[in-house]
Amino acid sequence: MKRRPSNSIPELPPPPRRKRGLSEEERALWESVAKQVKPLRKLHRAAKPPAALPEAEAPVGPKPVASPKPLAPPKIITPPSQEPPPLAPIGRRERSHLSRGRKEIDARLDLHGMTQSRAHRVLFTFLQRAHSDGLTFVLVITGKGKVGGAESERGVLRRQVPLWLSLPEFRSLVVGFEEAHIGHGGEGALYVRVRRSRL
Repeated sequence: MKRRPSNSIPELPPPPRRKRGLSEEERALWESVAKQVKPLRKLHRAAKPPAALPEAEAPVGPKPVASPKPLAPPKIITPPSQEPPPLAPIGRRERSHLSRGRKEIDARLDLHGMTQSRAHRVLFTFLQRAHSDGLTFVLVITGKGKVGGAESERGVLRRQVPLWLSLPEFRSLVVGFEEAHIGHGGEGALYVRVRRSRL
């Protein structure tokens, strides 16, 4: 059986449109609009990167390594100088327990008859040892000074020891101090609470 030739003609794409020219009216309108428009400020264009070389012309060999930027010297952070905390008075209850003997005095130091420089050195060494041994309360005997002498001559150590205990090197060893009970020397002695050593 023979096939009949098909009468259908394949559709052809539409012919391309021809650009038409502007009429006289359109041209006049365009020119009037173009005269009223202000150009934008020219932006500086970035320089075009050089065109990449074709592979055939690319140089053979290792790629050049960019030299590293010099590193800035590291900033040295100095920790803030840690000054020991201020002295705190011994609590009324603890003072009462010390004076009545309910709390033990762990050690005693008698500074009678010492010069100021020697007393200062001995007191500091004594408190360092008490601190490292984990003692809590110590008694420092300064003496009341000569009775009947001039005020400037009386009780030099009695006046100086509280001043020394307020210095930073002593505050790192001492929490606080109070005048002792009369049974322990009264005005001529001090209860000193030793700071606990940090492990």
